[in-house]
Amino acid sequence: MAGIEIEPNGAYIVSGAIPLVRVHTVYSEQDEPIEWLVDDAIEAPETYRLCRCGNCSMKPFADDGGCANFDGTESAPTESYDDRAKTLGGTTVTIRDFRKICSHAGFCANRITNVWKAAKVLDDDKALQEQTVEMVRRCPSGALTYSVDGAVVEPDLPVQIGVETDGPYRVTGGIPVTRADGQTFETRNRVSLCRCGQSSNKPLCDGTHKEIGFTG
Repeated sequence: MAGIEIEPNGAYIVSGAIPLVRVHTVYSEQDEPIEWLVDDAIEAPETYRLCRCGNCSMKPFADDGGCANFDGTESAPTESYDDRAKTLGGTTVTIRDFRKICSHAGFCANRITNVWKAAKVLDDDKALQEQTVEMVRRCPSGALTYSVDGAVVEPDLPVQIGVETDGPYRVTGGIPVTRADGQTFETRNRVSLCRCGQSSNKPLCDGTHKEIGFTG
C-alpha cells in the first residue's frame, strides 16, 4: 500500500511507487508567491527514504550519517481537520482555517487583502470571492479550505511528493502519513512535511526553513 511512514528520529519511508518530483514557487514582480509548479521528475525506486533532518548529503534522499543526533520528535496534531478548523466567513462560499498545520507559504495574501479579511465580506463581492478561492486552492498545507453550499471543494491534485526548492515536501493526492509512534494523521489532499529538520511542528512544515536559510 502506498504511504509515508516516519522513522524515529530518522527519515520518511515512502512506499508504493509514489512519484517524486521537483517543484518551485512562482513569485510576482512584487515578490508575492502566486503559484507553485512542477519542474521535473526525480528517479526513485518503488520504496525510498527521504531526508527529514535537513543535513543529508544526498538530499532529497536520506543517508544514515546526515540524521545523526537528529531530534525528530513529532508534535503536530493528529485530530481531524473538521474537529480543529475555524470558519473565517462566507455563506454560500465558506472559508475555513486550521492554523496549526500552516506552512506559511504565503499564497493567502497580496498587497490588497488576505484570506482572513476577505472571508468577512465574500457574500458582497463576487470578484473578491473568486480571488479568495484561488488563494485557498493554492494553500499547499491544506490549512485553508473552502466549501460551496456546505460541500468541501478540493483542487484536483496528483498523487505525488513534490520537493520544494529550499523548502518542504509538498505531499498531494491523499497519501497516508504515519508517525513514528504509530499514530496516523488524517489522510488529506494537501500536506506540507518538514524537510529542514527544524520545524517546531514536526513532521509538518511550519515555515522555519525560511528563517534558517535552508537550501536543498
